[in-house]
Amino acid sequence: MAVVAHRELCSGERAVVLLFVFRVALSVPSSLFLHASALCLLSLAALFLEISVENSNSSLQRFKTRPGASSGILLGATTLPSVMLSRLIQMSRALSVHQNGAEELAYLDMQYWTVSASCLGVLLFFLYLLATSRKRWCSPFSQCSRELSCTYVCTLLYMVNCYFCFTLKTDGGWFGSKMLYLISYGAATAILIQHILRKFPSCASIGEALLVSAGMVLYFGDMLAHTLAKLSMLFVPLKSSFISHGTHTEIATVIQGELLGLLLVPIFLKLTLQIWGYIRNTSTPPKIEMTALFYTSTIMVSVFLMPAWMNFVDDFGVHPLLWVLNFVFASPLERLVLCSYWICVICISVLRFYSISKQSKTERILLRKYYHLVAVLMFVPALIFQSSFLDLAFGTALMVFLLLEIIRVWQIWPLGKIVHQFMNAFTDHRDSEILIVSHFSLLLGCALPKWMSSGFNDRPLAPFAGILSLGIGDTMASMVGYKYGVLRWSKAGKKTVEGTAAGITSVWVACYILLPLLLLLVDTFSLSTGDHC
Repeated sequence: MAVVAHRELCSGERAVVLLFVFRVALSVPSSLFLHASALCLLSLAALFLEISVENSNSSLQRFKTRPGASSGILLGATTLPSVMLSRLIQMSRALSVHQNGAEELAYLDMQYWTVSASCLGVLLFFLYLLATSRKRWCSPFSQCSRELSCTYVCTLLYMVNCYFCFTLKTDGGWFGSKMLYLISYGAATAILIQHILRKFPSCASIGEALLVSAGMVLYFGDMLAHTLAKLSMLFVPLKSSFISHGTHTEIATVIQGELLGLLLVPIFLKLTLQIWGYIRNTSTPPKIEMTALFYTSTIMVSVFLMPAWMNFVDDFGVHPLLWVLNFVFASPLERLVLCSYWICVICISVLRFYSISKQSKTERILLRKYYHLVAVLMFVPALIFQSSFLDLAFGTALMVFLLLEIIRVWQIWPLGKIVHQFMNAFTDHRDSEILIVSHFSLLLGCALPKWMSSGFNDRPLAPFAGILSLGIGDTMASMVGYKYGVLRWSKAGKKTVEGTAAGITSVWVACYILLPLLLLLVDTFSLSTGDHC
């Protein structure tokens, strides 16, 4: 029994996650020691909680997760805190070298504790559910009881660690406010993950839902922080605030505002339909009225409501959508040529792969990997030659995907059925009947490393991390693992050692080729600039 327990504790996927977490923790300077210890404690708490969930018939079964997927609690709880700590390490190097960026470092420091507290709040919520049902499925001296005890200890040590960190770094007046701020983020994330798992059953594992919930709370909480900072400047001018809001580019403000606006459209539409049903005494309005209501509300939110917020937070001087057009046409030749290239690649790939999906017996998961290669063809040239424009393009593509998914789910005329039929050609067991999220995963996986590499960046390949890992590494891992994979990482999963090795090797080769190319382009640009001067 002990041998089996140790094997479960050190399964391949968990070992890789813990190795990554401890590698990040060992890279921190002395000033971030408490941050690293908090990450390690959070990882251990998530590890023991994941083992408890997967080895028991717990009350977490009330949530219908994606069939065939592991809980993924460890990976979901450690991904965002590890990324934010890595960014903190990078900014601390910038501060030591350039002696500037203290405000941005304080902002990232608060972002790290915010996302860490969000993940801890979800772990505490799941721990509460397990504790309340433990008497029905777990004896006091069983293995699952010991794992829960370890989770309690790790979460308690995490809170003590957090207390000492804020005591040492925070002025006395703001300590209670910051702790309340973090607790509110943890509570909001716990509420949101319940909503996601209940409203969208069988769409995600617990870890995936945790990652989405923490990311959304962090992202739109940042939006709230910028709004409160602006309000405090207008009405209650203060020299300092416990909420660090950092710097915001105009592109980031536009993307943030429009994404929130699109997420508000279904909520507004649902409330309107309920009012309609109450007045007309009918459950569903006619299709024409529903279509008109959807497009009207989308235009009102995207063109009037959210742009008003954008101008309030960041003074554009003109309507934000006009600012976007001015930005695109600031370099019309390069950017319009790039857009034409993207349109050609998309049209050719979509038509080709859609016909293959209808005629071929190729596995859906392999067919979808071809889109990962298309992402490499589209994004690598743009990232090299039009980096800032790619930020806007990523955000625009995410808005289009979100709008089309809303239209598909709500069956909005005339595109609802068309989009549904097209997307079904590329779905597999990982997608549910309610939501299709594979294209969101690919786009966000490519975009987030680029967005998070803005500002100081002493790692030239960091913006390419998502494109290389998903476009090349994940594609090679799937193809090699599917055709030649024999040794599996775990009995329940389908990932193989051969596929993992192929993914790692292909990314290493791509980096080996790309890095000299980037250095050559930088030298060429420097020479041309010098000659011009």
